[in-house]
Amino acid sequence: MLAHEPRLPIAQGWQARLDLRFERRPGRDDATVLASCRHFGPLRVQKALHPEGPGICHAIVLHPPSGIVGGDQLDIAIDVGDGAHALLTTPGAGKWYRSAGALATQRLHLRVGARGTAEWLPQETIVYSGAQANIASQVHLAADARFLGWEVLCLGRRACGEDFSRGALRLANRITREGRPLWLERGRIDGGSPLLDSPIGLAGFSVCGTLLATGDIDPSLLAECRGVAAAEAGARLGISALPGPSPIFVARYLGHSSEAARHWFVGLWQHLRPALLGIPARTPRIWNT
Repeated sequence: MLAHEPRLPIAQGWQARLDLRFERRPGRDDATVLASCRHFGPLRVQKALHPEGPGICHAIVLHPPSGIVGGDQLDIAIDVGDGAHALLTTPGAGKWYRSAGALATQRLHLRVGARGTAEWLPQETIVYSGAQANIASQVHLAADARFLGWEVLCLGRRACGEDFSRGALRLANRITREGRPLWLERGRIDGGSPLLDSPIGLAGFSVCGTLLATGDIDPSLLAECRGVAAAEAGARLGISALPGPSPIFVARYLGHSSEAARHWFVGLWQHLRPALLGIPARTPRIWNT
């Protein structure tokens, strides 16, 4: 258990772990391959795909029960070896169901080796009212490793008339380079809390999202990204580039449409990927199914 995780009642639930290792195989194609895939419990990965050629390995992370309930403990460990490039996504929205009181946890541990690249691009996460959810991610980068990832959260099910009136969502996100912190973020959103409507909180919106990317962001790229419009009227957008020895690009979304949030992030990704990774942005086919 991570030191910052709260201690709540643990009910019997799924205990699942997925360990993936991607390696670059030098040769004529310099292919990235899924060299190791081990799983325990209901976490799987579909067959490794190479829709962009051998140098980039795509993997779709599956949770067959399709929803997370109180007591579930999911651990995903991903190791992207030196010079390898992996893109990971999910086949659909993740769902965190109402809990009788027990905590459900998902932990992501992502390590990227020298000259390696990881793209963590899951589809949206829906947190039902009454859920007790803990989502923690740790990204460890080598000196010249690259990372681009996002998270879109839906609090309640607005289309069904359900707001996030009960339960709690705990978040912890950490990115380090060579052991030095680049990004540290922790938060807790309680169902029915004044924070949901506060102008310094979610300002009444039910969908929030964050996109993070490492790398140098020049003013022209920043201007291009700020020119990407949201499909949702009234959504609030924020983009900044944090300076320093290891700069980070940060984009924030507040709105009511998870589809619009993801569409906006994809639009940013289409600018960031060529500029930061030197690769055209080709949309994974699973996003269109």
